[in-house]
Amino acid sequence: MFKVIATKSAVTITLLLSTSLSPVIADDPVGTWLTQNSDAQIRVARCGASMCGTIVWIKDPVDSRTGQPPVDEKNPNPSMRNRPLVGLRIFAMIGDGDGNWSGGIYNADDGQTYRGRIMLRGPEQLEVQGCAGIFCGSETWRKVGR
Repeated sequence: MFKVIATKSAVTITLLLSTSLSPVIADDPVGTWLTQNSDAQIRVARCGASMCGTIVWIKDPVDSRTGQPPVDEKNPNPSMRNRPLVGLRIFAMIGDGDGNWSGGIYNADDGQTYRGRIMLRGPEQLEVQGCAGIFCGSETWRKVGR
């Protein structure tokens, strides 16, 4: 009799876990996202306990001034100014337990890192927020492909 109860309990626990984990997986921002200005695509993927964002495509793959792929020329660290933008990790954020992620987000347009946050706003939209002090701005990224 104990074996039957244990088996039923195991099945019940398994069903509860699988249904309680489904929304977490559905609310996961993993994927490739097109920025609001359609000038870059960012791949969001898990990296350990964090959620990381990496530039995987840019609209203008050749810098008109140099004839080369664009680099991180505005980085405040001179030794990093020759890094290609494609492949550059712009954030590694930690989950807050509510399905949102927060941490620093790097802006290659000005070479600054801001306090950032990403929030899934449906299966096709990701809100990306950056704050400098008390001033915050956000944009909505669209999911690329499926």
